[in-house]
Amino acid sequence: MKKNLLLFVALIFTCPIFSADPPEKNAPAKPIELTKSEFLTRVFNYEENTEVWKYNGDKPAIVDFYATWCGPCRITAPILADLAKEYGEAIYVYKIDVDKEPELASVFGIQSIPTFIFIPQKGDPQMAMGALPKETFKKVIDDFLLQKTSLRE
Repeated sequence: MKKNLLLFVALIFTCPIFSADPPEKNAPAKPIELTKSEFLTRVFNYEENTEVWKYNGDKPAIVDFYATWCGPCRITAPILADLAKEYGEAIYVYKIDVDKEPELASVFGIQSIPTFIFIPQKGDPQMAMGALPKETFKKVIDDFLLQKTSLRE
């Protein structure tokens, strides 16, 4: 009996499932779900800045206004997850559930979902609606958010 108990305890402490190691530093990025308070801190405090857009982030961002019941939103969710991994530390990908955060949806006049706000580091944001293909997202990220456009003539 003692042997079985010792074996069980040894398995618990050596099994990686129970490991309390911190997440890897190079773990792939993923979309970040925001609440109103997090949005006010990380993106834009519309309660303090009622007249002028002032982005609070330290790198460009995409904000996805979505709902869990929305078919087109479910189509774009894996695309945004792929883009978050692909672009890693270059951009933020934020998600806002309009059913959980109706005030945010109202403030930005969200009437159809998915709606995306593309926020460059400097300058005004742009909005787009509907299920966009991955190529469109990449073009907006490269050309508008990261300004990687080439000077071809």
